[in-house]
Amino acid sequence: STGVQTGRCVDYNATFKTCEVKAWCPVEPMERPPEPAVLRSSENFTVLIKNNVHFPKFDCTVLNIPKVLNTSCTYNKETSPLCPIFRLGDIVQEAKENFSEMAVKGGIIAIEINWDCNLDSLFYNCNPQYSFRRLDHRKINPGFYIRHARYSRLLQGEEQRTLFKVYGIRFDVLVFGTGRRFNVIELIRNIGSMISYFGLVAIFIEIAIFLGSCCSGGKSPFYKIYNRKKYDTLLDPAQVIYVSYVDEPHITLIKMPLKESLQHTEGRIVEKHPMKFWDAGSCCHSESNKNHDNEESEPRRSSKSKRSRDNEEHELSQPLRQEASSPDCQEWCCCGNCWPTPKYHEQLCCRKQRGECLTTSCWFQQLLLSRPTLERALLYTNPFLDLEGDNINTQLRCLAYKRYIHWRFGSLDLEDRAVIPNCCRWKIRDAYPRRINNYTGFKME
Repeated sequence: STGVQTGRCVDYNATFKTCEVKAWCPVEPMERPPEPAVLRSSENFTVLIKNNVHFPKFDCTVLNIPKVLNTSCTYNKETSPLCPIFRLGDIVQEAKENFSEMAVKGGIIAIEINWDCNLDSLFYNCNPQYSFRRLDHRKINPGFYIRHARYSRLLQGEEQRTLFKVYGIRFDVLVFGTGRRFNVIELIRNIGSMISYFGLVAIFIEIAIFLGSCCSGGKSPFYKIYNRKKYDTLLDPAQVIYVSYVDEPHITLIKMPLKESLQHTEGRIVEKHPMKFWDAGSCCHSESNKNHDNEESEPRRSSKSKRSRDNEEHELSQPLRQEASSPDCQEWCCCGNCWPTPKYHEQLCCRKQRGECLTTSCWFQQLLLSRPTLERALLYTNPFLDLEGDNINTQLRCLAYKRYIHWRFGSLDLEDRAVIPNCCRWKIRDAYPRRINNYTGFKME
């Protein structure tokens, strides 16, 4: 390990032999460095560090030397943070080390210069910040040294070498730089990129809904609603109305303004009817039949009530009997119970074809005209409601309107755009009239 092997085996002593090595003799002794350090007074030496940083994007170069340099200054973190002249003892002290102890075996100290520059003319700020830390590990092979040799030749022609193993402290200067300057074009570009991310949100939601529908076999109610509404054109609510006929299993959308009676105006089908007439009636019947003896408007039922319901459903689908017609029946009326009105949007019957009026149905009586049923619904919402108040009829009438919409349209979302037929509207008004017989057409009162 101390030289080059020649390949010869020579006598080491009278007993042993060894491999011959061509090397300088004697080899380097394993001696500890002198303590205290030889040049411990170098702690007071000073060093001038010249550094510049260049930002090619902005074509800007900055120096750490002030324009007017005070050569008598010495760096101090508090009093002179920009002075480029450093005392070696202060550098080691800032790295939280002791110079006298570190100088014995040496070490490596990093001098970090960090440039954080704002290059805008109005807010220019570009000064270096100095920091110090030790690089070699204190416990794992600490210290720093270098070897160098001095060669000479004696008078006899023999060559000799003097090997020096020098311990000391090495200072490494590490420079970091960041420069920034405001750019309008870059700002616009970044804003545009940020806005584009909002467009991706819709795509991700679309993919999530599609994957969710695939997992559920496309039968999810939410997916069906989304698929129906995805490309639906939103219309002005003031120019859109919905109508439902008792003899048609769907809801019709009609756009205003009307050029003829609402009964004869053609529209487009928007969805299937959410609940069949006799299904809704059966549900209500099971609820209200418990207290039918206390309801004023509910007819008496015999043991053959199921047969009566079947007969009534059959009658609703049959043409109107001739004797059911009224001599004052309007041209647009198909049930014979509608009131005359000159306004097109009020000329709507409960039927599309001639037949028996919806108001003659026992289900209409139970759902909309049964005062005990409506009062129970109001008390369920407001248990302290005064049923003898002056405006109780108004509340009952409005509740009857809402129940009709929920019955015939399946949702209260259409409350402001669904039209209640003329015959049904006036039947409810007769059951719960105003003191002064003035009504506001077919809008909610």
